[in-house]
Formats: sequence, C-alpha cells, structure tokens
Amino acid sequence: MESFSELNINRFLQNAVADLGFTKPTPVQAEAYPVLMSGKNVIGISQTGTGKTLAYMLPILQRLKYLKTYKPRVIILVPTRELVVQVVEQIELYSKYMSTRVLGVYGGVNIKTQMSALTQGVDIVVGTPGRLYDLAVNRSLLLQDVKKLVIDEVDVMLDLGFRFQLNNIFELLPEKRQNIMFSATMTEEVEILINENFIAPAYIAIALSGTPLDNIAQSSYSVPNFYTKVNLLNHLLKDKERFQKVLVFIDSKKNADRLFEAMQEDYWNELGIIHSNKSQNNRLAAIERFNDNNARILIATDVIARGLDLDDITHVINFDTPKFPENYMHRIGRTGRAEKKGETILFSTEKEEAWKTAIEELMEYTIPLEQFPSDDVRVSKQLTLDEQPRIIEKNPHKTKKHVAGPSFHEKKDKNKKEYNLGGGQKIKIKKAKKYKKPISRGQKPRGKGKG
Repeated sequence: MESFSELNINRFLQNAVADLGFTKPTPVQAEAYPVLMSGKNVIGISQTGTGKTLAYMLPILQRLKYLKTYKPRVIILVPTRELVVQVVEQIELYSKYMSTRVLGVYGGVNIKTQMSALTQGVDIVVGTPGRLYDLAVNRSLLLQDVKKLVIDEVDVMLDLGFRFQLNNIFELLPEKRQNIMFSATMTEEVEILINENFIAPAYIAIALSGTPLDNIAQSSYSVPNFYTKVNLLNHLLKDKERFQKVLVFIDSKKNADRLFEAMQEDYWNELGIIHSNKSQNNRLAAIERFNDNNARILIATDVIARGLDLDDITHVINFDTPKFPENYMHRIGRTGRAEKKGETILFSTEKEEAWKTAIEELMEYTIPLEQFPSDDVRVSKQLTLDEQPRIIEKNPHKTKKHVAGPSFHEKKDKNKKEYNLGGGQKIKIKKAKKYKKPISRGQKPRGKGKG
C-alpha cells in the first residue's frame, strides 16, 4: 500500500496524518484497517515501533461519530502511566480536526480530579487497569455505552499482575462490543485471556518477536561483573559523535539506581533515569529531557520503557542480558525505527551466557562478539551483593535431637513401683497404651469393685 488515501479514511484523518508527516501505512496499519473496520474481534501480534497505536486508532476514529453523550464509547487499556500520557497525546494529534474528547486516567494522582473530568463528558478513555477499575466501581466511569475495548501491551499487563483487574473490567463492560488486543509476544497467559474473553478473533501477526531487524547492527561484549560493565559503558560513551542518543536497559530498579550513581560524576548533565519507584513528575521530566535531546543517556528498566515513543535513538545498550529472549527483541526495537539505522550492544557475564544463547536461538542469529578493550577499560574486583559468593554458616546453637542409645530399655515388671489403693488393693503403674490415659492413684481397676 503506497498511501493512506488507499484506506479511504475521511479528510479530517487524512489531514492529521499528513501533518504528522506520515505518507505510507506500515504493514500492521495496512493489514489491520480493513479487519478492524469489519467489526471483528482482533488479536495483533506486533513488535514495539511498528505503528500499533495508529493501526487501531484509524478505524476507531473513522467510525466514531459525534454524540452529545457524556459516557465513553471507547476504552483503551495500557500498562503504565507514561503510556497513558503518550497514547492520549497521539490520539489528540490523530483527531486534531475532529471533535473528539479524550481523557487519560492512572494512579499516583488525585482520583477526584479524574472523577470531575469524567462528569464533563468524554468519548475515549485511556487508562491503566487499576485506576480505570477503581473509577468504574465508584460509578464515576459509566461503561454501558462502550462499543470498543482496546488492550495494548497485554503481555506486560499480565506480567505486572493486572489479570484480576482485567477480568473485573470485562464483567462490567457490555457483552456486545468489539475487542482489540495488541501484544508483542504470545505467551500462555495471553492465550488463556484470549480464549476466555474473545469470540472468534482474527489474528494479525507483523514483525514477530524473534525476527532480526535488518537495519539494526548488533554486537556484544563478555564482561566479568557489574562494575566492569560500568567501566566499559563509561569508556564507550566518551565517543559522543558515535553515541549521540543512548538508551541503557537494566534489569531492576535497584541496579538502575546503582548504575546512575556510578555514572553521575562523569555524565551528570547528560544523564536521566526512569523506573517505577520514581515519581510521576520525575519520570515524565526524564522522558521529556531525553526526547528534547537535553539528556544524551537514559537508564531504564524493561517495564517502564516498553511501548514508550522515544525518538531517534542511535544506540540501545543492554547493560545486562535479559532472562527472557523476547525482552531483548523489545529492547533493540527502540532503535532503527522509521527506516533509520540503529545499533545495539549487549553486555553479558559468564552467568548470563545461557540467556544470550537463548536469544540467539530465538533470532536464529549469532550476535558478533567484540574484543574486550582491556588496555582502556579497568577490570573491577568490586562485586555487588548479588555477585558475591554465598557462605552458608552452621548454627552453633542448634542442638542435635537426642536419639536413644543401645543402653536404653524398659523396666521389668518386677521393678515397677506399686501403690497401695486401700482395701487390700495394690496396683502397678504400667506404661499406658498409645492414645489412652495412664492408670492413676485413687482410680479403681475396671471390673473390680469393693467386696
């Protein structure tokens, strides 16, 4: 397909798309448009950076007629607050020449502000599952008129534990609706969700995870530990002409903070960081500085950076090797976009070699191994707590259980103590049978009454 005019979209959408500089639909946009316009349930499997948002928004906006109703007709669910903000901004650009009311709702801010905004009337609500469910439960968000439900980055939502909220939102929505779902990977959990809630969906698969991207050059380094990786990263980033805009992926919030602290002295005015423990304002400010080229380097965890529209990234550096091969594909897909060339570099320790092998098997491609620049990069002996060998000490206070030795034996009957019960009666205290009370002093033996 050579132009958007071939999709027969209205002139308002054509003008908005032209203003954005889009001339030709991406494969997922061209394939999804006619299927979504038919009203079928749709499952789209497509990598980040393939134009998924416009793929589902073009047919939705094409069919969205102006109504004075204050209840929303379209619900779009995304996993993170940053994605809510981004998707709302994109929809506002696509509907620039239309009278479409869009609202984003997410946690971390005052819910009363969002409740008030809903009373003003809205056509499309974009939200995270938790906050959207809260608003629906307190009746601020009325879902009776919803005709289309979009779930974007559903695999990330399930990873974040939103299964409960998703199921509850399904219960609150009208049964007669069009379901549209996009995911970068088809996991077992995603498949279960589809089977339980989608009736006869049409599948669209574009740029599946595991497909190497031809315009991305890949390379790797074998590095012994965390702080040697820091030294190597500092060495590479000194070349500002080559590393113009760098996204550094790391596995956890704790390690992201550790890396930021280690790099802050050399790159304090060029460095940003985002992860879920950072406040909403800090996260949005870091993304804005990076997109505006005021920060050259952005450190990010997988979940936060997934799906974010980060522009013109020249390099993606995988500070660690992802445990799940699909995550590597999501990461490297942040560069080499819009037919531009990109470059990715992978750092891996000996412990991470098995994960690197799994990535290469998924891609059916061997990532070239670069020689470690030992003359320029110091190999650190400092280890993080996770890298230090664990020493298991024996507890000196732990006492052994007493086991009866060979000298232990039961007393013979003749040595057992006798008690005088009166009336000429005597009884020997014997070991009681299991689960029965012992015969005690003052108790008469059964069947032997007084004379």
